[in-house]
Amino acid sequence: MKLSVLKETDAGETRVAIVPKSIAKLTALGFDVTVETNAGASAAFTDADYTNAGASIAHTSKEAIEKSEVIVKINPPSKEDITSLKAGQIWISQLFHRLNEPLIKELEAKGIKGLSLDAMPRISRAQSMDILSSQSNLSGYKAVICGADNLGKIFPMLTTAAGTITPAKVLIFGVGVAGLQAIATAKRLGARVEATDVRPECKEQTESLGAKFITVEGEGVKVEGGYAKEVSAEYLEKQKEAVNKSLAQADLVITTALVQGAKSPILISEEQIGLMKNGAVIVDMAVAKGGNTALSKADETVIHNGVKIVGVSNFPAQIPTNASELLSRNIDTFLSHLVSEGSFKWDMEDEITTETLVTAKV
Repeated sequence: MKLSVLKETDAGETRVAIVPKSIAKLTALGFDVTVETNAGASAAFTDADYTNAGASIAHTSKEAIEKSEVIVKINPPSKEDITSLKAGQIWISQLFHRLNEPLIKELEAKGIKGLSLDAMPRISRAQSMDILSSQSNLSGYKAVICGADNLGKIFPMLTTAAGTITPAKVLIFGVGVAGLQAIATAKRLGARVEATDVRPECKEQTESLGAKFITVEGEGVKVEGGYAKEVSAEYLEKQKEAVNKSLAQADLVITTALVQGAKSPILISEEQIGLMKNGAVIVDMAVAKGGNTALSKADETVIHNGVKIVGVSNFPAQIPTNASELLSRNIDTFLSHLVSEGSFKWDMEDEITTETLVTAKV
């Protein structure tokens, strides 16, 4: 089977789906791998690195697509990609199928088997294939570093001859993979950390990292696949009241809350931002899906009443080498699961296959 790795074309994207280290594993699975020229350049992987690992190089995306049965990318196909695709090919990338119905219809019409990496089920045996978790982990780390860069003070307590600097106060909304890494990173830097989440089971995880969990009493939360799928308005109002005191005292706030297949919930209103102190910073990690604050803007910094609101839509692209290495491991493990004796086995009783195959069902 022939497999091609395409260069990413989305603005600001620096990652690559497959790194040279994965070529040997893909070859062992029965793939003849082609990589579009300079696909890994922004992540510090040269064409020579790929050819030395056993891959061949295609000069254009069109050439890479036309010569392969399987095409791998991180982000959804561009219009040019779709034009080059032909019936029967297998496309593997994030497809965001719940929010991108026109794209899914286009792939269906062309007879493309689309495997959506962002649709990986949240089950234990799929953890090593879950790109959302691997990338969120890096994002949580990078969000704290971004916050530190934008904050006019240091994180740890510092005692000097000129006096003592008190530690920064960090408040984190959402204790998933990104939130837990943000807690751990902020603690390592010496901050005092508090966190909140609509899922009460996050309390133990938060406290195990040395942070304080802000508890909200009551019910009204429905969790599905590790995400909060539905949260009642009454519960959100209680959460708002519970966090306002911490919000007013926080130097840095990091928001991470996502709802699978839907717009991100607004967790911090304009009124609440007005409660925050001058010089405080909010880093909104959910801005690509609409944002967790009422004033967030994708890839922009907004200043409101002295509060800086930083919206970054793609943190992993800021650390492309590590992000690509983890992505590549996720994807080659996924392919190992799907392929047997040199061909796709299409086990439609397997949850991993049925959840990720979002077009041209077998």
